[in-house]
Amino acid sequence: MKLNERHLMQLAAVLDAGGVSEGAAMLGLTQPAVSRSLAMLEARVAEPLFVKGRRPLQPTPLGAQLAVQGRAIIAASRRASDAVQGFVRGTTGLVRVGGVPFFMDAMISRMIGEFQQHEPGITVQQSYMNLPEMAAALEAGQIDLGIVPIGVLDLGPGFEFTEILPGRNIVSCRPGHPLMRKRPLEAQDLTAYPWVAPLPGSPLMSDLQMILMSIGMSDLNIRYSGGSLMSVVNVLAETDALAVLPFSVVFALRKENRIAVLPYDIPQPNRSLGILRRVNVARSPAAERLAGHVITAFEDLKHVIKRHENAVIWGNAAV
Repeated sequence: MKLNERHLMQLAAVLDAGGVSEGAAMLGLTQPAVSRSLAMLEARVAEPLFVKGRRPLQPTPLGAQLAVQGRAIIAASRRASDAVQGFVRGTTGLVRVGGVPFFMDAMISRMIGEFQQHEPGITVQQSYMNLPEMAAALEAGQIDLGIVPIGVLDLGPGFEFTEILPGRNIVSCRPGHPLMRKRPLEAQDLTAYPWVAPLPGSPLMSDLQMILMSIGMSDLNIRYSGGSLMSVVNVLAETDALAVLPFSVVFALRKENRIAVLPYDIPQPNRSLGILRRVNVARSPAAERLAGHVITAFEDLKHVIKRHENAVIWGNAAV
């Protein structure tokens, strides 16, 4: 037997409000309309729903059971309405973010945490990926936002890139590294120590090759590769190895005092960190809200990062 869900909702409202008129007012309906619905429900189940002659209305055992289901429908309807309103406002929903590993770990994940403190109704699903995978995932609708460093590259008319931080790479090492005390620093000094290689496919790999050419090296002594940001930091902190990292990543980890900027000026890529999105597609309000939070956070942060960068006394002439 199939029952009309609206009739069950009205039954629950009438019992909870204590009368037909009160229940109708609760649901925004008229008293005659609710009375007709209850009569139709009684006819459908062929059993009385109220004990006759009782005021306020008292349900029969069957009426009470059906009212329980009606309350569940009302609650589900309200949750659905809240979900719609939250989605439109961007305060609920799922945001799928793809990002390059080191930036996500050092900076973006913290901003996501801050964002969720104020927006607890939004779930963030993060994936690690570089630019080619990110562009493909955006085109396929698998992610909502990409956070990636991009250089002079035409992604086509289907993408929009919003810069959040100018790019700058540095050579990083442990604070007590022998080269931190050497002045002036020369290119051959960098050849005497092992290196940590960036993740495969990372833009830092091409940057490392560019540095290799600038200091006249044919090859690097790679002693560690393929690690996460934490593992790279651990290796640098425990050895005399060197690594190419974004300045912003070292800045984000400055309070830990485990890695430092080696003041050797290296060739800089024409690349910026930013948010990559599709154009001419429906965008998730929650994703736009998160993107706005990240953009605003970097508006304040990038000036502080620049001051720290300017405070470095580079131990060689600018390349």
